[in-house]
Amino acid sequence: MGEYVLAESNRPLFEWRWVERNAEHIVERLGEHLALTAAALAIGLVVSVALAMLSLRWRWFYAVALAGTGTLYVIPSLGAFALLVPFFGLSFTTAVIPLATYTLLILLRNIVTGIQQVPGEVREAAVGMGFTRTKLLVKVELPLALPVVIAGLRVAAVTTIGLVTVTSMLGMGGLGYFIRQGIQTTTPNPTAIIVGIVLSIALAVVVDFLLWVSEKALAPWARKGRA
Repeated sequence: MGEYVLAESNRPLFEWRWVERNAEHIVERLGEHLALTAAALAIGLVVSVALAMLSLRWRWFYAVALAGTGTLYVIPSLGAFALLVPFFGLSFTTAVIPLATYTLLILLRNIVTGIQQVPGEVREAAVGMGFTRTKLLVKVELPLALPVVIAGLRVAAVTTIGLVTVTSMLGMGGLGYFIRQGIQTTTPNPTAIIVGIVLSIALAVVVDFLLWVSEKALAPWARKGRA
């Protein structure tokens, strides 16, 4: 027994054998991390677009929306999860709702700012061509605001990927599960901690890059304009 404890306490900083033994589990947690992130961003984007439309319709509402989303943004994540546990239990819903609320302030500001930055002469030309308010928004304003919107989405995505690790306190958390398990075991497991941290960072970099590429593909005129 003494020899086993000694071996555990002197374990190397990183063990590839541990990764190989837990490869299937790592893939599972990575998929969970992606699912939580995607769900939070999708919900946040839908709600933010709705709030942005109301804010552009009634200017006074924008200040109210910013105050509300700003208040949600500063609520500690663990506190938000704890408030929802009595209603939804330790579930996917409990994890996603706070994650989605943290994206609202970022996305709302970028959507409104992007649309407000559309040149006035462009709007006047579209109206002169007979565009209705809805058609103007869908065909002109949103496409021109796309680079600013995607910039906000990139920030929200990276932020959410980092926050997902906190949901490991709910028994979920995707890659955060390895960080928590590596710390809470009787003998700390540095390999599990490193795997959780490195894959979380790599996931954030990959998602940010994909969103950057999508901006270049969907709004090539923005790149030409900056050039």
